Amino acid sequence: MRAAVIEEHGEPLTIQDVPYPEPQPDQVVIETEACGVCRSDWHAWQGDWEWFGIQTGPGQILGHEPAGVVADVGADVEQFSEGDRITVPFHLGDGSCQYCQRGHANICETSMPLGFLDAAPGAFAEAFPVREADFNCVTLPDAVDFTEMAGLGCRFMTAYHALTDRADLRPGDAVAIHGCGGVGLSAVHIADALGAEPIAVDVQEGKLDRARDLGAAATINADEADNVPGEVHAVTDGGADVAIDALGIAETCRNAVGSLDKQGTHVQVGLTTDEEAGEISLPVDTMTLQEIDFHGSYGMPPVRYDELFRLIDAGTLAPSKIVGETLALEDVPATLSSMGAYETVGIPVIDEF
Repeated sequence: MRAAVIEEHGEPLTIQDVPYPEPQPDQVVIETEACGVCRSDWHAWQGDWEWFGIQTGPGQILGHEPAGVVADVGADVEQFSEGDRITVPFHLGDGSCQYCQRGHANICETSMPLGFLDAAPGAFAEAFPVREADFNCVTLPDAVDFTEMAGLGCRFMTAYHALTDRADLRPGDAVAIHGCGGVGLSAVHIADALGAEPIAVDVQEGKLDRARDLGAAATINADEADNVPGEVHAVTDGGADVAIDALGIAETCRNAVGSLDKQGTHVQVGLTTDEEAGEISLPVDTMTLQEIDFHGSYGMPPVRYDELFRLIDAGTLAPSKIVGETLALEDVPATLSSMGAYETVGIPVIDEF
């Protein structure tokens, strides 16, 4: 089968013929119908993240925002059959640790990130295996098509978990969203759909235009603002209730924290690059005196998919609005390379394999 494979960090992926996967007893093999191309793929391709124990090496097949059809089933799998329409979270849990058992599989003790490690080859391929299939696979409703599900992928569901579970978003809250890539634009749409007032911050007018289309109550071009937190305070008449850093660089993280009102909540979604290597200095005394909360947010527990599907079915949420373009597998190397210049608007999705 064909797959897009890392040969060397920072060098274009190559389209190669690789062996078709055979399922282990606990696995299913899914034929890929659609898969998003995410900034996390870009990070892995760059060789980032060894500072927290993930080092994606040569030979890795990336891709962690998939939707597809079950093509083969391991001997121990009970809940899924060939032909089932499936999606999976990017953080594959073991189903047995204390966090999985309590409904927090996104922080599983032995989480296996799809497409980032040899043991979990990803979905930039015609097919891919999924470990602990009975626990990790989620049946895709007929009303949600494959491309829309790939748009829901890690970025949309990560934004949903960040806003609803970690920030406890309420109608009327002012939400300052710093960085309008796929996860940031998802956060704009979700915040607006749930009755909050999103303020979008980015350096590219094209992304701010898209944010306005998705419901941003105000936009701020960080390249043109002398003081980004001050601009947010002015727009919100005192500061945001919730701030999201959807990018993961020191500037956006500090700007996001600085844009909050007293007793505001910051949610860190973006992971850092090798410049920060996981460490960003913050104004902790100010955060203490103003009782500002700082939360991390990683993916979304798979038990929450049903809630997302209900909101999509009701027309409240529309992940398809965040899809920027559809691609063929051959387009992936160039698309991934372009992410270094932050050129993509919305979520690119592969739908031709």
